[in-house]
Amino acid sequence: MDIAAAKLIAAAIALCPIIGVGIGLGLIFASYNLAVGRNPNAQSILDKKFFLTFALTEALAIFALVISLVILFG
Repeated sequence: MDIAAAKLIAAAIALCPIIGVGIGLGLIFASYNLAVGRNPNAQSILDKKFFLTFALTEALAIFALVISLVILFG
């Protein structure tokens, strides 16, 4: 196997956690919408927690992308 082909395969495998991040973000958005729909007065309290969990979950996808790019171009 050529080294370039191995790099492409490794970079693609490094992006597999993005599937889990997508599922996690979907669950975060769904639970936030459900909670605000049930109790609109709690929206100001839930906003802070929502944006924190969204940012931490999205950071995992960014880390996976950076690792994939390091494998591919490093």
